[in-house]
Amino acid sequence: MLPTITSKIFNWETISIQMMEWKKNGKSVVFTNGCFDILHYGHVHYLAEAKALGDRLLIGLNADVSVRRLKGKHRPINSEQSRQYLLAALQCVDGVILFEEDTPYNLIQLVQPDVLVKGGDWTTEQIVGADIVLKNGGIVQSLAFIDGYSTTNIESKIRNSKT
Repeated sequence: MLPTITSKIFNWETISIQMMEWKKNGKSVVFTNGCFDILHYGHVHYLAEAKALGDRLLIGLNADVSVRRLKGKHRPINSEQSRQYLLAALQCVDGVILFEEDTPYNLIQLVQPDVLVKGGDWTTEQIVGADIVLKNGGIVQSLAFIDGYSTTNIESKIRNSKT
């Protein structure tokens, strides 16, 4: 039976329980994070690629306060509740959890994933939490972006279509 969408949305207490269950059942956990403000093809392709690296895919989602600090007062476009629900609805996603800090370092420390993934041209040294994952014998990987797909591009296209 498929899990319900809301059963894939965790908080900092429930994710600890879920991680213990996944680990007890021998499941490897892939972790990635981001704002995922306007979900698009590039995001979905990236998440499907990330999921292929393990048994379970957990997404650390920047809370609204974090997105505003990182992207500016005009962001996020979609609320954290909307972004959580949309990500949890994806078949390749096994869990979504909010974090309010600028980086997911504390969350990565809590969940101790087997695989840590980021998109773009990040080197292992630049990926937040890589030290935690590597110290535990895990894998850190950077997946390529698909050119032409970004929330910033979509936002710009919308703004320019109004003129």
